[in-house]
Amino acid sequence: MKVQQFPDLELPTVTVSASLPGAAPAQLETEVARKIENAIAPLSGLKNIYTSVQDGSVTVTAEFRLEKPTQEAVDDVRSAVQQVRSDLPGDLRDPIVSKMNLSGSPILAFTIRSGRMDDEALSWFVDNTISRALLGVRGVGSVARVGGVTREVQVALDPVQLQSLGATAADISRQLKQVQTESAGGRADLGGSEQPMRTLANVATVEELSRLELSLSSGKRVRLDEIASVKDTVAEQRSFATLNGKSVVGFEITRSKGASEVEVGAAVQKALAALKAQHPDLELTQAFDFVTPVQEEFDASMTMLYEGAILAVIVVWFFLRNWRATFVSAVALPLSAIPAFIGMHYMGFTTNVVTLLALSLVIGILVDDAIVEVENIERHLRMGKTPYQAAMEAADEIGLAVIATTFALIAVFLPTAFASGVVGKFFKQFGWTAVFAVAASLLVARVLTPMMAAYIMKPSTHVHEEPTWMPLYLRITRWTLHHR
Repeated sequence: MKVQQFPDLELPTVTVSASLPGAAPAQLETEVARKIENAIAPLSGLKNIYTSVQDGSVTVTAEFRLEKPTQEAVDDVRSAVQQVRSDLPGDLRDPIVSKMNLSGSPILAFTIRSGRMDDEALSWFVDNTISRALLGVRGVGSVARVGGVTREVQVALDPVQLQSLGATAADISRQLKQVQTESAGGRADLGGSEQPMRTLANVATVEELSRLELSLSSGKRVRLDEIASVKDTVAEQRSFATLNGKSVVGFEITRSKGASEVEVGAAVQKALAALKAQHPDLELTQAFDFVTPVQEEFDASMTMLYEGAILAVIVVWFFLRNWRATFVSAVALPLSAIPAFIGMHYMGFTTNVVTLLALSLVIGILVDDAIVEVENIERHLRMGKTPYQAAMEAADEIGLAVIATTFALIAVFLPTAFASGVVGKFFKQFGWTAVFAVAASLLVARVLTPMMAAYIMKPSTHVHEEPTWMPLYLRITRWTLHHR
């Protein structure tokens, strides 16, 4: 089963992001935000709408009630936005509709440096080589660069030259947009066969762009380098990353939904080791690691499960003083835990903090039913009955009591699986895991324990003597029963 820190949750919360570069917040509020809000407001199951307006961007978050399926909420919001798309500004970029992803936080982060590459080359290496290598790893959802720079070709127009030629910046910008063009050009018949055609208008270097001839509205033609300075440089930095006070280029790795942090972390480390072997000049430093704590918590929880199981068996041995009876009782532990994992896998659960907590709580309870059965069988053996006869009669005698106590436990744990709200989303796995384990222990106690006792346990030859404290215990019990 997959090992995770917390179970993957899906909340019906949908975000609509719209961008209009250069627009003021007041304009975006009236022309974009309110129209999107009005389109989303009539949707069924809507609980709250939150809107954030900044320079050039609008973010509208629609929170639905937990009962509404997440995919249905996304489809409803997307349909509502499409209905008002024609009412939004024409130069507004297409709104992006996405659902909230709670597993989208990074689990690993690295910084990279090389003696042979500058920040621009390192940034491109992260965006191209490292991203492609890691996105091929099973379970990796995204790879995001942190810091670094992005290559940019800047065209700085000379306003004096433009004014003397009677041209505007809009004319130059419009023609430059047509430079980097690659589009389908239809097809042509060539030598009895069809040949696809493409329209190519690309420049490969800054020098080619500088020599580009532009047509002005006055009919004149001019080269770009005559009215502007063209430089191959980097874009203005809007974010940066530091490690120990030094500027670095880094990247963060996010797992995909349903993937195991432990498996993804191991696969990423393997892929980065292979990449480093191909580029010996690279120096990778791990900035933070959320995978190791998950593995440590899993190991600690499993150790606690083992300790609880061993202590339960020791207590059984201490009171029964019979290794055969202890063995029959102890077998109930693994045979109750294994079906619990089968049920968890069938329900789509993972091994996480919540499910391991449930197993840790019930690990001592799993042998209770078996102990009650074995102790009663032991009592019938001391009456001189054969093991088979003792197992049959003892199991029939207390069968209803064992079933009643088990269903009392189920009545305690199962309601937590149906709790409401975000807490209920977490405790669904807790309640069902505990119920699976307890129900399996009942099945083992009613079916397997009597069968094993009938063929493993032996008639008792030891004379059972009451302990010295038994008369005092019985007096206290009688007094308690008469003074409720």
